[in-house]
Amino acid sequence: MQHNKLPEVLIISSYPPRECGIATYSQDLLHALQTQFNQSFKVTVCAVENEYEKHHYSHDVDYVLDSSNSHAYHKLAYNDINTNVAIKLVLIQHEFGFFVNQKPALLHLIQSIHVPVIITFHTVLPNPNSGLKLHIQFLAFAVQSIIVMTQHAAHILQNEYHIDAHKITVIAHGTHLVKHVSPELLKVKYDFEGRTILSTFGLISSGKSIETTLRALPAIINEHPDVLFLAIGKTHPTVMKHEGEIYRNSLERIVKELHLQQHVKFVNYYLPLKTLLEYLQLTTIYLFTSKDPHQAVSGTFAYAISCGCPIVSTPIPHAREVLLNDTGILIDFENVNQLQDAVIRLLDNTTLGEEMRLKGMHRMAYTAWENTAIAHALLFEKYANDGLLLRYALPELNLKHVNDLTTDFGMIQFSKINRPDLESGYTVDDNARALIAMCMQYEITQAPEDLDLIHTYFSFVKFCMQSNGRFLNYVDSEHHFTEQNSENNLDDANGRVIWALGYLISTADMLPYELVKDATQLLDKALLNIASVYSTRAIAFALKGLYYYDCVSPSHKNKVLASILAHRLERMFAHESEHGWDWFESYLTYANAVLPEGMLCAYQITGEVLFKEIAKKSFNFLIHTTFGHTTIKLISNKSWKHKNGKTATFGEQPIDVAYTILALDRFYEVLGEELYLKKMFTAYTWFLGNNHLHQIVYNPCTGGCYDGLEEHHVNLNQGAESTLSYLMARLTVQKHEEEYVITKTFEQEHAYV
Repeated sequence: MQHNKLPEVLIISSYPPRECGIATYSQDLLHALQTQFNQSFKVTVCAVENEYEKHHYSHDVDYVLDSSNSHAYHKLAYNDINTNVAIKLVLIQHEFGFFVNQKPALLHLIQSIHVPVIITFHTVLPNPNSGLKLHIQFLAFAVQSIIVMTQHAAHILQNEYHIDAHKITVIAHGTHLVKHVSPELLKVKYDFEGRTILSTFGLISSGKSIETTLRALPAIINEHPDVLFLAIGKTHPTVMKHEGEIYRNSLERIVKELHLQQHVKFVNYYLPLKTLLEYLQLTTIYLFTSKDPHQAVSGTFAYAISCGCPIVSTPIPHAREVLLNDTGILIDFENVNQLQDAVIRLLDNTTLGEEMRLKGMHRMAYTAWENTAIAHALLFEKYANDGLLLRYALPELNLKHVNDLTTDFGMIQFSKINRPDLESGYTVDDNARALIAMCMQYEITQAPEDLDLIHTYFSFVKFCMQSNGRFLNYVDSEHHFTEQNSENNLDDANGRVIWALGYLISTADMLPYELVKDATQLLDKALLNIASVYSTRAIAFALKGLYYYDCVSPSHKNKVLASILAHRLERMFAHESEHGWDWFESYLTYANAVLPEGMLCAYQITGEVLFKEIAKKSFNFLIHTTFGHTTIKLISNKSWKHKNGKTATFGEQPIDVAYTILALDRFYEVLGEELYLKKMFTAYTWFLGNNHLHQIVYNPCTGGCYDGLEEHHVNLNQGAESTLSYLMARLTVQKHEEEYVITKTFEQEHAYV
């Protein structure tokens, strides 16, 4: 039987408006899953509450479980879950407090559900007594898979509960991507100007041991009088219900006793996420002082590191895993002296704090909610019985980072994380790429602000042209050409400019006449030198530019130039190709796809069938070398691939994916073979997490793209080349958006036949 509805994944968990960490966790996970896989499956919620705590929920919640009523578990299994054929998998968020005195009912629920069940243990207690050990073993046996958030928790399950390691998956607590803003600007926004901020956040209870920080403050303030400590968060609802504000009142008494009124601020609110993340970004040091040695994981701790906070923390298992020697400082539980010494050390040594900040952010990058969602979705795909298929959703077009990188002069070359690094200067390479990308964008939007950017990038390119028709590449922050121009071969840069100018001219019908006229004059002058170029990639870039130029201004001169350049590539191919190696060189390096695409452009200009044959043969070889069945695996920039040699399995760059996508688009357009379209979609999902790390390379928060995919991590810097590469790839896929959706829908529907 075929079902038109998307398959459903049901999450059983506490859920907002209930105020608890797991409720927030589940909401964040749901939103991340829906954003990235909204055409793969639907996520619904069964909200866990009890007889003392009832709520009105959003449309995300389809069911409610009164966890204090044993009959409710039976009803949920048989009346709700098992009667809904759309539900393909159930994910239970487990915390012992949810199921007090209902352990048999919980086990009965899991055993009664007809679809696979995955359980996430938010707490894993060491040294279990026999009753607890047996209960967890029963749960583990009943479910298909177990998720924990730290390696420490996984080891406890294996070593103390004797649960098979193959059944356990470690998926880190998710963190939010943030667009890193200057802390000083945020301090002005929140009226903390001139203060050095220490902070902690979360629902307040005595377990947070905030008094440890308060008693350390006098010594800290003696060395750094501008310190202000923010205790962010309201009292935990359960604590409020049973104890009221006893603990908070005790903290306020300590503040008065130690005369800290000017150095402590209680932010007694459950802050909106955006505000909370900004508070963390303006924090100089984050203090985590929990006195519970069994607290396996802390969302507050994870959020702080991802926002760039150096951390001083007590040694909960999560902290011991993440805060190695170079990312934070561990202190003993309730140790006031160690806390004050650690804070003073970091405030005295700003270089150390900055090193910890950057290393912590890189170490925690894999915990972005987008990556946590991917890890969950891969488990869903693995365990859903009837073939749930993952299809990555297309993110919205986002030019935030492009605009941030752009000054009145041009596009800045590099970024530190997502903050443009003006000292890195400018290149004609990046501004030529930006010119192409914005012309592609303008074709879709016709927006005046996009046209303004086209003018900016064109003006930069024009600035770089010399009297001999050649372009210099490197310009410093003061708009002076640098020594790099005499130290590096600039042929590739010149080829890219020809490509950019040709592309601009090909969109003449939508651009101002004077701009197109100016670009044509530049291109004609640049083409006077192109016949002397022998660099393979420079030739290919130039062929692309000639093709676009010839589309609107066909001429015999263009055909002659294209033939001369393409025959050079043809001779290289004849010299190097052999059985099993259909390529122009004896190695595969960077921007490989531009070579067969350049040959196909030459065929489009000249009509010479030989050029098409070489283009197809070489491109099919490249596809065979870099594509698996469901992924693309690029040639590593750590070790190029030589004939009969191997290449590293990491060191992949966005520009290579983008050039592959552009080439696939052209081959599909010219040759009409469906294979090229499908490979294009596959290549694009590399940016979205379909890669060897299963991590995003495109950052949807900033609109930037990370600079590379290494062996165990992504390079979080979001420079111009990477960001523009992603944008060109995204805009190319945009042309085929309807086919992208249709392909996914077709495959999804046929999964249930």
